[in-house]
Amino acid sequence: MSGAEVARPPVQPAPLCWAYLMRCRGGSLYAGWTNDLPHRAFAHKTGQGGAKYTKAFGAARLAYAELCAGQSDAMRREAALKKLSKAQKEALCAQWAREYAPRLGYAGPGDAAEIAQIYNWYVAYGTATFRFAPLAGQELADWFAAAQAVGPVITVRSRSGRLMAFACAHPWRGAWEAYQWDVETTVYTAPEFRAFGVAGAAYRLLLGALAEMGYWNAYAVLADPNPESERFHERLGFVCEGRNPRCGFKFGRWLGISTWRYVLHRGKKAPGPVAMLPARRQAQLLQAAQNAIDEKTV
Repeated sequence: MSGAEVARPPVQPAPLCWAYLMRCRGGSLYAGWTNDLPHRAFAHKTGQGGAKYTKAFGAARLAYAELCAGQSDAMRREAALKKLSKAQKEALCAQWAREYAPRLGYAGPGDAAEIAQIYNWYVAYGTATFRFAPLAGQELADWFAAAQAVGPVITVRSRSGRLMAFACAHPWRGAWEAYQWDVETTVYTAPEFRAFGVAGAAYRLLLGALAEMGYWNAYAVLADPNPESERFHERLGFVCEGRNPRCGFKFGRWLGISTWRYVLHRGKKAPGPVAMLPARRQAQLLQAAQNAIDEKTV
């Protein structure tokens, strides 16, 4: 297969159409529909292209989202949501929050196929990864083992068990010894959950574990442009340290990368050895992170 063939833009999947409710700062709920939920939710919250209602009352967060069969179905569902009483809307929001409140966990080899399913969607349809071929077979097994050798692989599931996101780390710049206190972190969200705000919990748990293990720097390499991911990393405390333009070619266009760093330890003293955390300490970190999520959900 030639480079031109693998770089050809794919046949994109049909846009995901949603009916949704946004929670405004005063407690009211705004109903709408969209075929780009992450972008629309961001527009509402920032006032940059959102509805007049959310600009006037201030949208705080996504409170409910329902995946629909298509645009006409989403528009019908939006109309139905608008006709509901406030109590009925609140009941929907409460049920949605219970189902999609992140349930954190540590992945094992049995989770690798589900993780690859999320990652391979971005291989096939996105530019968040510069890969052309899906991750599968022995390469997937080796990739997962390499991630587990660095630190925990974090999963985020819904109450019913659907995998919504994962986060992990790999060695930074290969096997050069001087880089052994640095890692490259990765987080991917299933496309249907990108606006649900579930990836941050996994990333924070991962970063906390990496710091306790003795790593000093966590690096994230983002496709450029990728404003959604840049905003996400900025909120977590990453700082952009440089950009490399026109260094990757995928789907018929040149792309750049930006490198972001999260400082796990400050200072200039000599680092100690990196060590895996005992199972008991891993369980404590996981429980603390889950408790923080549950407190927000109540």
